This record gives sequence, C-alpha cells and structure tokens, in this order.
Amino acid sequence: MLKTERKYDLEERTALFGESVIKPCREIKQDNIVSPIINQLIRAAASVGANYMEANGASSKRDFINKIFICKKEAQESKHWLRMLGSSAGSTLSNLDLIQKECQELIFIFSKIASSSRAKDNLTE
Repeated sequence: MLKTERKYDLEERTALFGESVIKPCREIKQDNIVSPIINQLIRAAASVGANYMEANGASSKRDFINKIFICKKEAQESKHWLRMLGSSAGSTLSNLDLIQKECQELIFIFSKIASSSRAKDNLTE
C-alpha cells in the first residue's frame, strides 16, 4: 500500500501517503460528524506532498526550510485528523494503523531535514 519502488523517493512517498488517505475515506459512510473530519484529513494529507514539491522548487535555503516546516506541520495535522477519524469511524477505515505509522515516519523525516538544513547554515527559527 505505502510501498515505493525507491524507498527514499520522498516525492513519491508523500504522494502515496495522500493517496493512502483518500482511498479508504471514499469507503466510509459519511455523516455530520465524519464528513468534516474527512475533509480536513484529506486537505492536510494531500498538502504534505504539495508542499514538498514547493520545497524542491524553493528560491533559497531559507524558503526551502520554511516549506519543509510546512510539510512537517501538515503531517502533524494529518496525524491529528487520523486519530479523530479513527475514533469517529472506528474499524471502517482500512489500514488505519499503517497510515498512522507512515504519517509519523514522515513527521520524523521532515523534522530531520529541517534540523539538518538549519544546522548547515546556522539558521534559527
């Protein structure tokens, strides 16, 4: 499900993360509680990859780091909405554990990229 041909192709990995969230959300019976949660989750999860694409086209090192921080923030938001969806939709969300694990790994990856990039240039927040 979340496998990529090249394990470290972060562009592909973030795209697959967004897709891994969208697909099972289509299967969930929506109501007044679940619908807004799904909407927020899909926006945040898809945004991780979009912001990573922007980071790759950054105009400066500072711009790159800023976009990477946004990737991290969107992944953290995704983590929150995954939890909310899990509590509201329960077991109807397929592969929730795998999606949550991948989300946490992306948070770690973006945290590491940001801290390493800042350390190289002695940049502070």
